Amino acid sequence: KPSPEPSLYTVKAVLIMDNDGERLYAKYYDDTYPTVKEQKAFEKNIFNKTHRTDSEIALLEGLTVVYKSNIDLYFYVIGSSHENELMLMSVLNCLFDSLSQMLRKNVEKRALLENMEGLFLAVDEIVDGGVILESDPQQVVHRVALRGDDVPLTEQTVTQVREYSHSSLSAVYLSISFSLSFG
Repeated sequence: KPSPEPSLYTVKAVLIMDNDGERLYAKYYDDTYPTVKEQKAFEKNIFNKTHRTDSEIALLEGLTVVYKSNIDLYFYVIGSSHENELMLMSVLNCLFDSLSQMLRKNVEKRALLENMEGLFLAVDEIVDGGVILESDPQQVVHRVALRGDDVPLTEQTVTQVREYSHSSLSAVYLSISFSLSFG
């Protein structure tokens, strides 16, 4: 049987659970698990199979699962069984690194729960409808900063945003002066 065509829709779900396997965040991008009951059963299965292992990739229920744990959080990105693990891993790393910057490297349950808006915005910047949009955490943090006023940002991030805005404005100013001089 030929393998399915590669698809832009690479991500089936993004999940974050605590160290008891309780869902803190779940976003499913297709109807592989159409009901909350089926989603929770799947999440329990994933957690039971992964929370005691050191590997980063699992095949489960015909799906590819990449995951990472930190303190009291478990992060999962799920794709189909024929999906490129490196693509899924890039989503996982981007999400983790973005949150790490936004939470001042304090990636643990309490900090995450206090900053859920930032998490929602970050995931939306990384994956849209199952399509991977961004894998650069700096870009994600920058866009979240522009979209969410309540998201705490590190001084370094604020400086980066300022520098980025300043360089963009300088470029606009230069192009305007150039067109006025030579237009």
